[in-house]
Amino acid sequence: MSKENNNKKEEIDRTEVEELDEETLFVVSQTFKALSDPTRIRILHLLCEQEMSVNQIADTLELRQSTVSHQLRFLKNLRLVKYRRAGTTLFYSHDDEHVIDLLQQTIKHALHH
Repeated sequence: MSKENNNKKEEIDRTEVEELDEETLFVVSQTFKALSDPTRIRILHLLCEQEMSVNQIADTLELRQSTVSHQLRFLKNLRLVKYRRAGTTLFYSHDDEHVIDLLQQTIKHALHH
């Protein structure tokens, strides 16, 4: 392929790429922000395996309950975790399979890097 044809192909490819709107950019950046914190990664990784209460998460990860509650609130606001109520206890689980897949793939990549 000649250089001129290559340049035309690049121009066509660029015009086919959709520009991201502000809301999409915000959601993507917030998702990566959520995954940029080691404590939130640990919590999400734990919730990949099973549903847990704040106290169970805190005990398992050896964190203060207030730290776990704060991070869960952040993750819940991004709809990365959800909860169900059983009496007075809230049990948390992950709420976004795409983000969990991304997290697990990234962990696998890091382990084999």
